[in-house]
Amino acid sequence: MSGAITVRNVTLGEGIPKICVSLISAAMPELVAEAQALKELAPDLVEWRSDFFAGVEDLAAVRKTLAEISSVLPDTPLVFTFRSAREGGEREITTEYYIRLNQAAAESGYVDIIDVELFNEENVVRELIAAAHACGVFVIVSNHDFHGTPSQEEIVSRLRQAQALGGDLPKIAVMPQQAGDVLTLLAATNTMREHYADRPIITMSMAGEGVISRLAGEIFGSALTFGAAHKPSAPGQVAVAELRRVLELLHRSL
Repeated sequence: MSGAITVRNVTLGEGIPKICVSLISAAMPELVAEAQALKELAPDLVEWRSDFFAGVEDLAAVRKTLAEISSVLPDTPLVFTFRSAREGGEREITTEYYIRLNQAAAESGYVDIIDVELFNEENVVRELIAAAHACGVFVIVSNHDFHGTPSQEEIVSRLRQAQALGGDLPKIAVMPQQAGDVLTLLAATNTMREHYADRPIITMSMAGEGVISRLAGEIFGSALTFGAAHKPSAPGQVAVAELRRVLELLHRSL
């Protein structure tokens, strides 16, 4: 059974799965407006998808934007993510800049969690985990497969690899091609939770067919689910208010 992790006042890995919403605007004024709008929705965590940000290759602009987001949502844990195009993100950057960008985010004092993609070179993943931990920042080690759903064994293997590398929150998102693929993801999640995980994990099957995986995390073992505010950042995300209602309904039934 996986242990829990507390990020500020939010505990991942126990009770109802926590809700995270992504900020995805291209410019700082719109990002600030997005953050302001989230106050009413009150998600448990907020993720800044910096790959959408036009100024992402300017570290000073990134730091300034982090400060602005933090000032709007000072009590909400903030996840910093640059999602590469190969894993469904908006752009590619060099490995060298990817390292500098994530280190700068971790060192900024505004970020609680960074997201590091599993399918980087192992030394890069380990370097970024060590740098984040030195700053008191947690790390999601993630993998996103937008082309299909690997076997149950492969999903478990990737989650175990993310855990073995030192990621605080192993994460995988996969794309179903048929309903059975969603069952594969859920079975892998349950197997990881029951037999291997010693920390919270995050899993999801994307698109419409995979929506059930975003709702049933408490049953199968996923600690965090991503909801949509105005525009989803990934296929299959559910509006935050509806997502919260379903999560609470399932929680009461357990």
